[in-house]
Amino acid sequence: MDSFLEQIKSTPPTTRGNARGRLLFAMDATASREPLWDRACHIQAQMFEETAALGGLDVQLAYYRGFMEFSSTPWTRNAKDLLGHMTGLRCAAGHTQISRVLEHARQETRRRSINALVFVGDCMEEDPDTLCQLAGELGILHVPVFVFQDGHDSNAEGAFREIPRLSGGAWSRFDLDSAVNCAICCAQSPYTQQGANRRWRISASVEGASYLN
Repeated sequence: MDSFLEQIKSTPPTTRGNARGRLLFAMDATASREPLWDRACHIQAQMFEETAALGGLDVQLAYYRGFMEFSSTPWTRNAKDLLGHMTGLRCAAGHTQISRVLEHARQETRRRSINALVFVGDCMEEDPDTLCQLAGELGILHVPVFVFQDGHDSNAEGAFREIPRLSGGAWSRFDLDSAVNCAICCAQSPYTQQGANRRWRISASVEGASYLN
């Protein structure tokens, strides 16, 4: 966690006045994640709950799975609706579509600025140069990508570390600390002035994390 916090500290915050912020939460739901999917859903739900608890935030859930299936929900401030959708998802065999996630983020922020993209995945089966190009474009658009890597795929890790570097985000393992780390990402990339002023007190467990106004 210490190295992750150092990455976050080096990420310059961007303020957006008093407007509600927008967070795109995207995840890989292909078959490679199926063996530990129930555990993953539990952690992903905690990540979502921690960020939703910040307030002043509209969230969209996006995911890919199966044969070229890519879906995204409408933007909402109702965390319960998205939590139900997220926990009801099941994995389906197919290739990764990380480029579609990044392209979707680019399209969405051109319609109306989004403040951060959080991505959870374990594999990368695409051209890394294409992913880096898209990540760089998101960096120009001030959309940091925060990548949480599930597992230790060395091929994926290279790209998963480079995407945040080019976009101004950070990389972390997907584990029991992920909910806390995800909330730190959003607090450091303040979508509201209120969020920008919050200070975080972090413990080693998800349940021990809290914020001070």
